[in-house]
Amino acid sequence: MKIVSTIEEVRTQVAAWKKAGETIGFVPTMGYLHEGHLSLIEAAGENDRVVVSIFVNPMQFGPTEDLASYPRDLERDAALCEKYHVDLIFHPTAEEMYGESFYSYVDMDVLTKELCGLSRPVHFRGVCTVVAKLFNIVTPDRAYFGEKDAQQLAIIKRMVQDLNMPLTIKGCPIIREEDGLAKSSRNTYLSPEERKAALVLSRSVFLGKAMAEQGEKDADRIKAAMTAEIESEPLARIDYVKIVDLKTMQQVKTINGGILAAIAVYIGKTRLIDNFMISD
Repeated sequence: MKIVSTIEEVRTQVAAWKKAGETIGFVPTMGYLHEGHLSLIEAAGENDRVVVSIFVNPMQFGPTEDLASYPRDLERDAALCEKYHVDLIFHPTAEEMYGESFYSYVDMDVLTKELCGLSRPVHFRGVCTVVAKLFNIVTPDRAYFGEKDAQQLAIIKRMVQDLNMPLTIKGCPIIREEDGLAKSSRNTYLSPEERKAALVLSRSVFLGKAMAEQGEKDADRIKAAMTAEIESEPLARIDYVKIVDLKTMQQVKTINGGILAAIAVYIGKTRLIDNFMISD
């Protein structure tokens, strides 16, 4: 396994693999890998070669968000990648990715106006820009994203479609702790008391999903039940509880076709997300 920090090194290695007729699977991450990331890396093993990027992208953090404190441990991440048979880690600096002056951005309308896009207004422009750059650098055949970040997954799929990018985007299921909490690098911020309180997210999601699967079609009733569950936890503060169309990310009143029920909740100062989806 190689660890490289420059765009030129990535392009040189990938070009050699492609010349040999090998396929490239790509997993973009911000590091501090957990079982959710590792499930993406395992899925990428269907390719001949696996590339993982580890880059805490400053462009997708707002001025009051946790860029400085976001957990980082390259040595730990590299050991996990080697165990899971990653061929190349791309670990660039912000200077390598954006240079001294950067003026070009990839932005999106409609899909970014709801859910996390409302409370994090710069977030998805940063995500789209960095992911587009990484796709141009790595030129993968397939890229893998977790369904926990369901809005991000929908946005990346649409960007690839709209901009005619020559790769396939694959979504992979949410990986949870034994007690139900969705895996997240931000879980490390939680105190023991907050960690226990955070289980209200998965309880709310499981409640809403059960209601939908049992035939409830009124989105407001499901949201009300999920909201009440979250509000029963004193340490929880709701950012949003919404049910949207899977393709457009616009809110729906009736569950009829593919939907995403998504929540964002602060436990103390830590913002966590979770969701469930009902396919067409």
